[in-house]
Amino acid sequence: MSETYEYVPPRLLRRRVRDIASGVEGELMAVINENVSNSAAAHWTELAYIRAASGREFTTSVSNVEPAGQEVSATLLDQPRTVVGRSDRESPKNHGRPMSDPRRSSDAER
Repeated sequence: MSETYEYVPPRLLRRRVRDIASGVEGELMAVINENVSNSAAAHWTELAYIRAASGREFTTSVSNVEPAGQEVSATLLDQPRTVVGRSDRESPKNHGRPMSDPRRSSDAER
């Protein structure tokens, strides 16, 4: 009987990392070399398990993991900002209209 996974000692274990593919940051919990094949021929891949701020863990390819706090990689810099690198706070939502004060109740609520 063969194992379907094995632990790999990562250099960033228990450190803050970022998944390049999704941009999500979290703590690297483990790197596991898993047999992801459903057939007789084994297909092994290294998966990183990252715990996000919400407490949920997700997996990504080890090649997509980088230490958090680094600048955007050179491969992402040539992408338009509407695709990569713009957070929700940077995106223009009001298009020049004055924003209402959330502390004030609207006339409909009075």
